[in-house]
Order: sequence, then C-alpha cells, then structure tokens
Amino acid sequence: MINIVYMGTPDYASNILQALLSDKEINVMSVYTQPDKPVGRKKVLTAPITKTVALENNIKVFQPLNLRMPETEEEIKACKPDYIVVAAYGQILPKNILDIAPCINLHASILPQYRGASPIQQSLLNGDKETGVTAMLMDVGLDTGDILKISKMQIPETMLVEELFKALTNIASELTIEVLKNFKSYSPIQQDDTKSTHCSKISKENGLVIFDDALSLYNKYRAFTPWPSVYLESGLKLKEMSLESNTGEHKAGEVLEVNKRFIVIGCKQGSLRLTRLQPPSKKEMDVASYLNGKRLERADTLV
Repeated sequence: MINIVYMGTPDYASNILQALLSDKEINVMSVYTQPDKPVGRKKVLTAPITKTVALENNIKVFQPLNLRMPETEEEIKACKPDYIVVAAYGQILPKNILDIAPCINLHASILPQYRGASPIQQSLLNGDKETGVTAMLMDVGLDTGDILKISKMQIPETMLVEELFKALTNIASELTIEVLKNFKSYSPIQQDDTKSTHCSKISKENGLVIFDDALSLYNKYRAFTPWPSVYLESGLKLKEMSLESNTGEHKAGEVLEVNKRFIVIGCKQGSLRLTRLQPPSKKEMDVASYLNGKRLERADTLV
C-alpha cells in the first residue's frame, strides 16, 4: 500500500484526487486545500471542490492559511506518508514540508515551459500545437524541481480551455498513479532554467480585446472562454467565434459579411466569424438577434 498526503484545490486537483481514491493500492491519508472563500455577488462562503471530494470519502481535510504553521508539519509527519502529492494547491511548499517525504507535483505544462499559475491558458494564447503534464520532484522554487516524467498531447486548433483542462486532467490522473507505483525506477532530470518561461494568474482585465490580429484574438477566445471571456471596450462580449482567416488587411472591426447565422469582422490582420454575442447588461444572444437591434450592414464597424 502506498500512503500519501494530498494537496490540491481546484477542479484539476479534485479529479486527480478521485483517481487516487479509486486505486486500491493507494491510501490517501489526509487532504490539504485552500481555506473556504466567499463566492459570487452574495459572497457565499464556499468550500474548494477538493475538500468536498475528500469529505465525501471520509478523508481528513486541513485548510491552513499557510504551510509554515508548526502544527502543519506535525500533522503531516504524524501520517508518515510515503509521498506528498501536489496538484494546483496554491501555495509554495516550505523546505520543512518538502523534507518530510518526496513531494511530487503535477504541473499542466511541458516544463520548464510555463512555470506559474496559468499554464493551460498560456499554451492556448501562444497557439501551441502540443502541451502536456509534468510530474516533478518539488523544491523550494516555483515549478523548478527535477522532472520525473512528462506525458504529452496534441492540441486541436479549435480546442477551448475547458476541453483542454479535461484532457490534461485525465493525463495527470493517469500519470500520478503511474509515477507513484514506479517512483524508484525514475532518474530525476534537472530542468534547463535557460529555457524556462513564466505565466501569471489570469485576471478579468486580460479579456479586453481589440480587432488587431485575428489569430491572436481567436487564441484569447480559446484561452478565456468562459472566464474571463473576451470583450470589447464597449463591454460587448464575443461569446462564440471561429477564425475566418489569419491573412488579409482590414479596418479594425469592419463588418465584411452579414447573414442570419454569423457576421465576419475584419481585423488589421485577418478576420473572424462571430456567431454569438452578449451586449452589456443583457443576455447572450445569437448574431441575428443582435443585428436586428443594431442594423449593422457591410462596411459598418462593430466597435
């Protein structure tokens, strides 16, 4: 039996936890996750999904404000884990925790590329053809530990972030179990820091777009749908689109084609096909409904 302490917070982490709980050779002794947080306009105190999964399976849950609290080290040591498994926990582990047992992190990129908080979105923003999950031994740095194994996948050109999250979660779940069961057979490989890149946490402001480059805007749509979404300075949200062309020069926001199912909008380079929009303070609608209100025609501008 492999005894582990698990650390994780969002959906990505909860799905990996569920996979670990379903394996008869792995014993999850306790789960560490971020504190409950107020969510929505009414600020309802809400537990992380990983906490919910743990409690449903009668696993002890700990939610320390930070891992440097002396009692946290004592709690983990008392479990005598073979490994500590970490997936999108939200805190850097201090050295005293790292020294308790081998700490294995599942990071959703091909390290050293995209260290940091938003590797999945960053791969879409950059239009990457390939991504993956890296199992690594953690150290005191941010995603800088030695690599145990990388599992890769190809990214379809039209894949959006939610679908990519699901695909990488499935890969991470399988990789976690494989690494735990074969840990002693791996020879950790040091990362090449000269090739590292970093990605920051996504904010609502990242969704603001202009009709400059069609391919770049489309990749933002892939990375930021459904949140924070892509929107114009006017507040109009571009809820569903496809890339019409990544070539051709147009006036930014120019309407190139109009019909009942879609409109084609020109960018300084390339063009986009829009099928669903959401005006400020209104519900999402198909493009025909929007056009009825705005009376847009060819050569008009959307901005």
